[in-house]
Amino acid sequence: PDRPNDAAPLLGSLLVSLLPVQYSMGVTKTTVEPGDGKTFPKQGDKLTMHYKGTLVSDGSEFDASYKRGRPFQFTIGIGQVIKGWDEGVMQMSVGEKAILEMTPDYGYGAAGAGGVIPPNASLKFEVHLMAIN
Repeated sequence: PDRPNDAAPLLGSLLVSLLPVQYSMGVTKTTVEPGDGKTFPKQGDKLTMHYKGTLVSDGSEFDASYKRGRPFQFTIGIGQVIKGWDEGVMQMSVGEKAILEMTPDYGYGAAGAGGVIPPNASLKFEVHLMAIN
């Protein structure tokens, strides 16, 4: 009982490290409908996707391939799209529908985009990986 508890500071720092970081940077993927579970995009693959993009702050839609009636095609992993897509879509398998939520640094950052995405906006995309071409 007289001995100091040497493990207390270590345990305290371990518990703190397990707490979620409130302002972490990056992208999170939530699967809505699973894909084939085995065919994943690799850097340099050309993909065909449908998507809808909204602002996390108020839910307002800023873009959607569905409204144009044709899917979006791009090459993954080479900076052709925002970082949140390059990293988030690589975790999806063909046929998967998911929600990608990203912090501003993985979206359009301090610049915003096209007058519809304000500076430093967190973004949410409903995405469907239709094909790897």
